Amino acid sequence: MNLTQETVIRPFQDADEMDTAAVWFRSGLAAYPYLPTWQALTLEKARWIFHHVIRAECDIWVGTLAGQVVAYLAMKGSQLNRLYVDPAEWRKGWGTRLVVLAKQLSPTGLELRTHQENHAARALYEKHGFTAVQFGLSPPHEKAPDVEYHWRPDWNTPQGHQPV
Repeated sequence: MNLTQETVIRPFQDADEMDTAAVWFRSGLAAYPYLPTWQALTLEKARWIFHHVIRAECDIWVGTLAGQVVAYLAMKGSQLNRLYVDPAEWRKGWGTRLVVLAKQLSPTGLELRTHQENHAARALYEKHGFTAVQFGLSPPHEKAPDVEYHWRPDWNTPQGHQPV
């Protein structure tokens, strides 16, 4: 991250929709060269899906750099539904910051699914204590091998806290 420019993670606002959908679109194209459905997706269709599915079903936070949306986290209860970072900002700490936020939002545990071939995402989640619990296939429109991860706090560590 360029520390000379202001970085902020904040709740999604209506005005963020077009930029956030564009981040999702660019990131998906770059991250999923092995998924024909992603490679065929248009920005217009991505914006429609973002508005009617992601925004409609999830609580969203955006990461901004100098006021521009460069990353987002979508949560659906304890499900880390989506975490995307603009390719120009990959490996600059956004993923870690958003995973940390997700853990703060759901301190008793998180669940997520990602593609088995998404090695960068899998490494990020495993680095932050997520454990692979099941391997399967993503929904019918993709039918790609995926993996389900869970994170649960370790109540026995000095950083952990006892459940109430």
